[in-house]
Amino acid sequence: MAEVIFKDLEKVYSNGFKAVHNINLTINDGEFLVIVGPSGCAKSTSLRMLAGLENISGGEIRIGNKIVNNLAPKDRGIAMVFQNYALYPHMTVEQNLAFGLKLAKVPENEIKQRVHDAARILEIEELMDRLPRQLSGGQAQRVAVGRAIVKKPDVFLFDEPLSNLDAKLRASMRVRISDLHRLLKKEGRSATAVYVTHDQTEAMTMGDRICVMKLGRIMQVDTPEKLYNCPKNMFVASFIGAPEMNIRPAELVHEEDSLFITLNNQRLRLPEQKARLVTSHNAEKVHLGIRPEFITLATGDETDANVLNGEIVRLENMGHEVYVHFRVGDNNEMIARVSTEQVKAHITGEMYQPVRFALDMNKAHVFDSQTEENISL
Repeated sequence: MAEVIFKDLEKVYSNGFKAVHNINLTINDGEFLVIVGPSGCAKSTSLRMLAGLENISGGEIRIGNKIVNNLAPKDRGIAMVFQNYALYPHMTVEQNLAFGLKLAKVPENEIKQRVHDAARILEIEELMDRLPRQLSGGQAQRVAVGRAIVKKPDVFLFDEPLSNLDAKLRASMRVRISDLHRLLKKEGRSATAVYVTHDQTEAMTMGDRICVMKLGRIMQVDTPEKLYNCPKNMFVASFIGAPEMNIRPAELVHEEDSLFITLNNQRLRLPEQKARLVTSHNAEKVHLGIRPEFITLATGDETDANVLNGEIVRLENMGHEVYVHFRVGDNNEMIARVSTEQVKAHITGEMYQPVRFALDMNKAHVFDSQTEENISL
């Protein structure tokens, strides 16, 4: 059993700064949970408190059925992989893998077996006699992960382990770590993992669930799909997704049995179900949110109820698609993800070209401007 529970967790530094605010979070046995957020949101601080590397100011942490607040890191049943690898430079790969087990006085034959198994899983058998300076970044990170595996911990902790790698290696290591997690679960071994990153791509591709943090508070915990499609507030909506969601100030207009949302005096009809939800909240000021992939070039078949008139301000050609930046009115710049074929057919490439855009209002979100809560869910 390797369930992890944060209950009313707090961190206050000696100067009075409160970094973590009453966090409550349950990480299920065998789950791969990713904690994501911008720099300074206390995601690494929360992980370090779980590891025992940072003192807790309030609340409690449980691993399994045991409160670990006052336990030393070595007694918590955790293994941590750091951003900077932290390999001993004078030891070979094999010696690095075995060192922690020797300190724990694990029998020699068992050490050999655990080191061999970890090397096999991570495909580093041919590196065993090398020193850390002879390894590439990806190889060194695999050794760091191997050192965690050999401990057979209850919980794996990863603190931005891929941030020092180039883009290609990061993508490769994402796959390796995800595959490793699945393999450990398949073999019936403890595989609870808590992974901290500021990279939302890592979060979306690796996590069973994602915990989004801001300024020491949890904004939302959910599956990648739910976070992307049903963000609870403006912060989650803007942080998850690339390019980020278009979020712009707008106004609500009731007309007969319909509810419209206006952007620079251009009206968009809200679908009936969303209209009921938005109306029930009685929000005074709102923001309209819609992801770039739900904005396309209008072909003439759409009703005026879901079309915006804008002008092109920038094109970013991504190969198979183009990010079309357009302006609605004087200040509202938005992004649409449009296929390269559509752009070639309808956009000349001239800046400030007037273009009509169709919005899928079934995929739109309405946020209360004061609370920043999503009132259209």
